[in-house]
Amino acid sequence: MASRLLLPLLLLIPLLPPAEPKLSVDYYKKTCPNFAKIVQDVVVEKQLAVPTTAAGALRLFFHDCIVGGCDASLLISSNPFNRAERDNEVNQALPGDAFDVVIRAKTKLELECPGIVSCADVLAEATRDLVSMVGGPYFPVRLGRKDSVESRATDVEGHIALPNMSLTHIIEQFSSKGFSVQEMVALTGAHTIGFSHCSEFANRIYNFSSTADYDPTMNPDYAQGLKKLCANYKNDSTIAAFNDPMTPGKFDNMYYLNLQKGVGLLASDQIMASDPRTKPFVDLYAANQSAFFEAFAHAMEKVSVHNVKTGKKGEVRRRCDAPNTLQGS
Repeated sequence: MASRLLLPLLLLIPLLPPAEPKLSVDYYKKTCPNFAKIVQDVVVEKQLAVPTTAAGALRLFFHDCIVGGCDASLLISSNPFNRAERDNEVNQALPGDAFDVVIRAKTKLELECPGIVSCADVLAEATRDLVSMVGGPYFPVRLGRKDSVESRATDVEGHIALPNMSLTHIIEQFSSKGFSVQEMVALTGAHTIGFSHCSEFANRIYNFSSTADYDPTMNPDYAQGLKKLCANYKNDSTIAAFNDPMTPGKFDNMYYLNLQKGVGLLASDQIMASDPRTKPFVDLYAANQSAFFEAFAHAMEKVSVHNVKTGKKGEVRRRCDAPNTLQGS
């Protein structure tokens, strides 16, 4: 009798949806056990051949994650019917070597374990390995992301900080994605490697104002050196300067020391050394590289899981430059 009464009661209990798959550091332990080694081998070979790869991949990773989450949507190419994220003006300067290192690793992984590893996971793992390889902190990368099936250039607007933005605007941008001012300052430390094109800071070194030829917050010798370097930038858009002229190929805290001396390349970076909201963190990281590394690693872990797609919310692309539906499946 009791069992007869129990059955209607059980029917009233709503069925819970299946739990979303969770990311984990050993996600590929059984399905692709050589995942980490394959990515690392490709990364080492590429970085040794092209030393700017680490900075490029770091920028590519951040630009992908901050727009719609870490889903490799930035790796999708445009086609006659759609202009993809990578062709938005903000992303057109992203170096080809950053895309290339992901494609190389993905190609080798497809030979070893076809259809298993997402492009988003390859990008996350490769970026961490490259940061570590040039002297930066090593941090765990949780895996299991799925790739986006779409990519639109229009989705990029308003998500990525630009050199001419006010600090308040940039802080608000990061805050809207759940990042504190301290995390923003730590992540901006990525500029310890890499370079920026002259067009991104030309307004600071030429005809700055009616009373100053260059931005007075800049170190005078640094400003003069940049003026010589960028003299022909209007005719040659490829001319660029290292973000950190002191140790450009090494991931360290020199970037913050430079800011304290007026050797910040971008206006949006230099202002952080004097604004009361950011100055304490610039001073902390300039004085203590370990504090910077710890904060950067923590912030990067947070970026790497930003709005990730898992389960059936995405797919594992066979090729990183197009969704599977456009690859003939």
